[in-house]
Amino acid sequence: MIAKLYNDNPNPRDVRRIADALRDGEVVILPTDTLYAFACSMEHKAAVETIARLKGFKIKQAKYSMLCASLSQASEYYRAIDRETFALLKRCLPGPYTFIMEASGNVPRNYQNSNKTIGIRVPDNGIVRAVIEELGMPLIATSVRPIGEEDGEVENYTDPDLIHDRFGSKVALVVDGGIADAEPSTVIDCSDGIEVVRQGKGIVEL
Repeated sequence: MIAKLYNDNPNPRDVRRIADALRDGEVVILPTDTLYAFACSMEHKAAVETIARLKGFKIKQAKYSMLCASLSQASEYYRAIDRETFALLKRCLPGPYTFIMEASGNVPRNYQNSNKTIGIRVPDNGIVRAVIEELGMPLIATSVRPIGEEDGEVENYTDPDLIHDRFGSKVALVVDGGIADAEPSTVIDCSDGIEVVRQGKGIVEL
């Protein structure tokens, strides 16, 4: 199933329907401010495992991001940070950035990387942030581009109709938020100092 929503004014009824599916343990595909993403509630381990299979991850090696509606919500899921790091997050978010942070005790171990970190995102996209707010908790997510297909046709991962053709039968819902940006997020590791580890859509001045 595919549902059309608008970034600047997502229909509240549709937002509730998406949040209800996530509460029920379903996987949905959502737009972000970069690529489309597989997403599920952090409360449903089976849904996270489904995402790993769709992405082509080995379960124990999977790397997820936590999508949050705001920096305030995100702060519940990483450990205390210094003033410089907080200023960077405040300057960049919402935006096309993934911040690697030391995970707090609120992050289930299943979603932490081997070094007890988690990728935090606050996308500059009204649809996904409205869904997170309605759900009342962050989403566990990763881009819809499967492992090993980084050099494939970008339309397959930016056009919601093509995404639906490929994954529509494998997820509860594909949310059409328009053609996505082909660039991934910029990844900044803040777990031990501040280091840009992948330059993507977001421009950073450290």
